[in-house]
Amino acid sequence: MNTPAGFEPASAAIAEPAADAVCFVWRDDRILARAGDPPVLPRLRDVAGLAIGGARHYLGRLEGEDCVAIRAVPGELAEGWEWRGLRSLFLQLPDPWLALAGRASQIVEWDRSHQFCGRCGAPTRDKAGERAKECPACGHTVWPRVSPAMMVLVTRGSELLLARSKRFAQPVYSALAGFVEAGESIEDCVHREVREEVGIEVRDLRYMASQSWPFPHSLMIAYNAEYAGGEVHPCDDEILDARWFTVDALPQLPNPVSIARALIDSTVERLRRG
Repeated sequence: MNTPAGFEPASAAIAEPAADAVCFVWRDDRILARAGDPPVLPRLRDVAGLAIGGARHYLGRLEGEDCVAIRAVPGELAEGWEWRGLRSLFLQLPDPWLALAGRASQIVEWDRSHQFCGRCGAPTRDKAGERAKECPACGHTVWPRVSPAMMVLVTRGSELLLARSKRFAQPVYSALAGFVEAGESIEDCVHREVREEVGIEVRDLRYMASQSWPFPHSLMIAYNAEYAGGEVHPCDDEILDARWFTVDALPQLPNPVSIARALIDSTVERLRRG
């Protein structure tokens, strides 16, 4: 869900977006789409026809088309339209548009949650020239929030350490993950989270890639690591199960859209090559 190739980001439109601008209309954690297979994102003229009001945020241009995020005011929808969870659009929207939907969700959530200053309580306003909220009373400025989180896939010879979180309704096993705490480096976070979640030590950390993950505003930073010692057992209430798996006997894995799956797939390929 990283920035798609060819996307030209902007914080303000030079002129009014065209009537056929692509709209990412959010109401709480649901995005508006025309029902169908595949679903279709609305255009600005559709939004006007549906009489959907709410704060608008110009995103930029993708594939030559204006893109707008809208934080919708709740209301009734006309037949043929529906509110969808973003995860339900995985593998249904083309990857560039899915990535931009994730960006839009983070911007409208930031807009919704920063209507008032967190320092003095005064109403905020949009800051001219950049994507920020400023307080006219005390000058406090707030930008869209990004929360860094590490992800690490630990290997022991030809085995992978995968864990199941209670957050998943299905028995999906994935790499370990956790948010970076204040004052930590990503590497510090990897060692601490692995120790806290499954009780082992790791070594030889190797950066793999990063991915924006809009649930709600994470930046996932993925690593490989080698097992260094200890006995695997869930030490955290979030972890239902953790165990070693061979590359030929893997459990149900995360959605291919996620960096977790990319991390697992690339590691499996490397281990099979020997």
